[in-house]
Amino acid sequence: MQPVPALPRWLGLAGLLPQFTCVAVLYAGPAEWREAALAIAFAYAALILSFLGGMWWGIAAAAPAAQRRKALGWLWIAAVLPSLVALACFLPWALDWAWPEPSLVMLGGALLVTLGVDAKLGALAPRWWMTLRVPLSTGLGLATIAAALA
Repeated sequence: MQPVPALPRWLGLAGLLPQFTCVAVLYAGPAEWREAALAIAFAYAALILSFLGGMWWGIAAAAPAAQRRKALGWLWIAAVLPSLVALACFLPWALDWAWPEPSLVMLGGALLVTLGVDAKLGALAPRWWMTLRVPLSTGLGLATIAAALA
């Protein structure tokens, strides 16, 4: 694995701050902030999960034409799934079912699973891709599950 360029590394790590802040509020903050912290943790995890799908879509679209036609059907499908999972996680809230803990666990798990897609990108992604993606997806996925368990 290659070293990650400074800008993507720092921006990626900064992207963990909102979720870590929500988790800190859930475990040590005032009780009156709990509902807002859960909602923000959910929204942020869903947003980032959808963002990852958009990144995969862009990677598939930027691939050489021969690869797009033959070998990347799986990536186009994978690129759409994160938004659908995020929407499915929102339904319990919208339908007044058990929420947010089950949805947060599902989002956290989905964020961890994204590493499988990232790993399969191979030469389509920069050589440093997994060096960046592993701590970010692991950190956000585990923080999202921690929010569910708070």
